Amino acid sequence: MLDAVVVGAGPNGLTAAVELARRGFSVAVFEARDTVGGGARTEELTLPGFRHDPCSAAHPLGVNSPAFRALPLERYGLEWLHPELPMAHPFTDGSAAVLSRSVAETAASFGPRDAGAYRRLVEPFLPKWDTLVHDFMSLPRTALPRDPVTLARFGLTGLPPSTWLTSRFRDERAKTLFAGLVGHVMAPLSGFATGAIGLVFAVSAHARGWPVARGGSQSISDALAAYLKDLGGEIHTDYEVKRLDDLPPARAYVFDTSPTALAKIAGFGDYYANYRYGAGVFKVDYALDGPVPWTAKEARTAGTVQIGADSTEIGTALRAASRENRAPEKPFMITVQPSIVDPTRAPAGKQVFWAYGHVPSGWTGDLTDALERQLERFAPGFRDRVLARATAGPPELAARNANYVGGDIGTGAVSGLQILLRPKLSLSPYGTPHPAVFICSSATPPGPGVHGMSGHNAAKAVWRRLRQS
Repeated sequence: MLDAVVVGAGPNGLTAAVELARRGFSVAVFEARDTVGGGARTEELTLPGFRHDPCSAAHPLGVNSPAFRALPLERYGLEWLHPELPMAHPFTDGSAAVLSRSVAETAASFGPRDAGAYRRLVEPFLPKWDTLVHDFMSLPRTALPRDPVTLARFGLTGLPPSTWLTSRFRDERAKTLFAGLVGHVMAPLSGFATGAIGLVFAVSAHARGWPVARGGSQSISDALAAYLKDLGGEIHTDYEVKRLDDLPPARAYVFDTSPTALAKIAGFGDYYANYRYGAGVFKVDYALDGPVPWTAKEARTAGTVQIGADSTEIGTALRAASRENRAPEKPFMITVQPSIVDPTRAPAGKQVFWAYGHVPSGWTGDLTDALERQLERFAPGFRDRVLARATAGPPELAARNANYVGGDIGTGAVSGLQILLRPKLSLSPYGTPHPAVFICSSATPPGPGVHGMSGHNAAKAVWRRLRQS
C-alpha cells in the first residue's frame, strides 16, 4: 500500500508529492493529460518552433515561493530569466509607469506627487520580505507566524479595498498601475483585501523580479517531476480518475483538482456547494514577425505589460466580467513577451506573445478583435506583426484543464472572504469530510499562482495524519 496518492500533476500536486517523498513517504501521482504541468505547460500552439505557455507565463510568485526556494529545482533544469523591467504599464500619450526591481525607479515613474507615497507604502516590507511572504503564504494554520508584527501591519495595510489604498496617490499613473496589479487575480477593485493583492505583486517585483522560466513554464513542472522521480516517487499520465476506486490503495489521497471535481470523485455531495468560481478569461497566443511595436519605450524591455488606459477603464472592465455578466468593450489586458529575454521560445528574429482579457464565466464569444483594438492603442501596427494566433475562451480553457471551471484560471473567485478562507470557512482548508482525503489545488490558501504553496501546505496536513496512523 502506498502512503499517498496525488491526483493532478500541476505545480501544487507535484509540490505536495515532492514534500511527502522528501520525508520518506511512498508517493504516486496520477494525471489525466499525457504530460505533467497543469497551469504550467509549454506547447507549440501556433506554428512550428513557437513555444507558448497556454496559461501561466511570468512568475513573480514562483521566484518568491518559499516552497520552490527550498527545493533544488535549478539542479533539474529550472532557470529564471529576468527581463530588464519586470513590468510596464503604458499610457496613450506614449509614456509609461513601471514596476522595476528598484523602488526608486518605480516611484519616479509615477511622478513627483506620488513618489514619496509609493515609497512609504512598499519600503517597510522589503527588509522582512522573506519572512513576510512565508507567513502570508502559510496561512491560515500550517505554521505559526515568524514575524507576527510585520504580518499584522501588512494585514492592516492590505485588507481594505485597493481603492482605499490608492486614495493616497494623487495622480492617475500610480493608481492605474496598482489597479492593474489587482486585475491579475480578476478581482473588482473595491473588493475586500484587494489592497493586499496589489501589494504582494509590487513587493514581489522589488524583492526578486517577475521572471519567466527558460524554455517556458513547462520547465517548472518538469523540474518538480524530475526531482520527485529521483526521490522515488511515481508519475502516471493519461490516467483519468472518475472515482476513488480508480486509484490504488493508499493511506492518504491528495487532490490537485477543483472542489467541484473532488466532490464528484469522492462522493461528497454538496459539501462544496457554496464555493464560488470567478470570471473567465479569453486568451490569445501570438506568433509574431518581430517585437511588439510599443509606443512607450519602457514597454519594449518589460517582461509583462499591463493594458488599460486608466484606473477607471480597468475598474469598468473588471466589473463587466465579474459582476455584470458581459464582455468589456475595452478589456483590461495582461500581456507577457517571453522572447525579449528567452530566444529559445521562437525562431530567430520572431517572437511569441501572450495576452488575455477578462470575460464572464462560461462566455462563448470571441474577444480577439476587442483585444487587438486595445493593443493597437498602445502598439500601433501590432496586427501587421501577427503571423498566427491561437485563441481560447472559457470553454476551450476548461476543456484543456478541468480545474478552470467556466474559464476561471484561478480555480475559484478571489473576492470576499474567499480570498483568505477557501474552499470553505475552515481553519483546516486542506482537509475534507473523509479523514484520508485532502485537497491541494489553487482553491486552497494561498490561492492562485504557480508557487506550489497550496501543495506545500496541504502536504503538512497529510504528513501529520500519516504520522498519527
